[in-house]
Amino acid sequence: MNTEDYQGNEDRDEDNSLIDDSDDHENDEPRERVRILVEKKQETMRIDKFLMIRLERATRNKIQNAIDEGMILVNNQQTKANYKIRPLDEIIVLDNRKPESYEVIPEYMPLNIAYEDQEVMVLNKPAGMVVHPACGNYHGTLINGVAYYLNQHSEHKELLPRVGLVHRIDKDTTGLIAVAKTDRSMAHLSAQFKAHTVHRRYTALVWGDLPNDKGTINVPIGRNLRFRKIMAAFPDGDHGKEAVTHYTVLERFNYVTLVELQLETGRTHQIRVHMMYIGHPLFNDETYGGNRIVKGTIFSRYKQFVDNCFSIIQRQSLHAKELGFTHPTSGERIMLTSDLPADLEAVIDKWRQYVNAYHKKVG
Repeated sequence: MNTEDYQGNEDRDEDNSLIDDSDDHENDEPRERVRILVEKKQETMRIDKFLMIRLERATRNKIQNAIDEGMILVNNQQTKANYKIRPLDEIIVLDNRKPESYEVIPEYMPLNIAYEDQEVMVLNKPAGMVVHPACGNYHGTLINGVAYYLNQHSEHKELLPRVGLVHRIDKDTTGLIAVAKTDRSMAHLSAQFKAHTVHRRYTALVWGDLPNDKGTINVPIGRNLRFRKIMAAFPDGDHGKEAVTHYTVLERFNYVTLVELQLETGRTHQIRVHMMYIGHPLFNDETYGGNRIVKGTIFSRYKQFVDNCFSIIQRQSLHAKELGFTHPTSGERIMLTSDLPADLEAVIDKWRQYVNAYHKKVG
């Protein structure tokens, strides 16, 4: 592994706010780009200065951003920019960017199109669908289906517009996702996401009875320091990037709560991490602790009820319900709403019946 591996891809975005909830993090593991073993005779110096010397064209700003994102490890541990290297330290530079060179192969699949014109498509994504091809996952993604659709509906296939994801949602999250059909709309919509002027509202079923009807979670999010495939909250602000989520309670079911969530920022797994952080993980979220009984009784009948609910919605209970943005060319404000999917509706109704039966019994 040499430094050229790193240099060829160093023009990275310094703000990751365009990425909502990345689609498939099992294929999103950071890749090793550079491994450096510090020599025995190396004098002590700050790691950012050392890497500026060792990595051609690497600026201090880029190195410090990489450190803040946990992409530089010293002896297999995340570090800080003021860390002073020591002889025989092992430094690893990671890269978490998605390769952009994957060829998108058009594939037929049914698409639920919520909105479309010459510039923009908004799709209603089902559960279980990755949104973009990535390493080890080249087929069956939303973008494969969009490419096929545009091939079938374009009069001049040689002028087929290049599609681009403006944001992402998780593989097992349902709901609205925007796709830019031209470079102009991609730039315009991306700027709106970066300026936090895009309206994004989610519906989720979470564990527990939230103490307040409304609240705001303002805690930085970054890569988990031990498990690189998942994210974590960093309340001390020593790692991660700013992340702000607003929540409103819609309906309470004693042991779970239906909430509405609005994003200011768009960090990877933001809603899932924030709700876990405040002790209310998403119902049946395997990655963040929601796939077990978090609140409730010890009775076997209750456990069976919860297991039945898990069998209804075999994923995290999260739906991207509303999406609003300013149209790139007309300037019109586009506001779209998506109905809850059948599995989420069914599990909500099951909890509602459970609570009603309980109230009748004790009332």
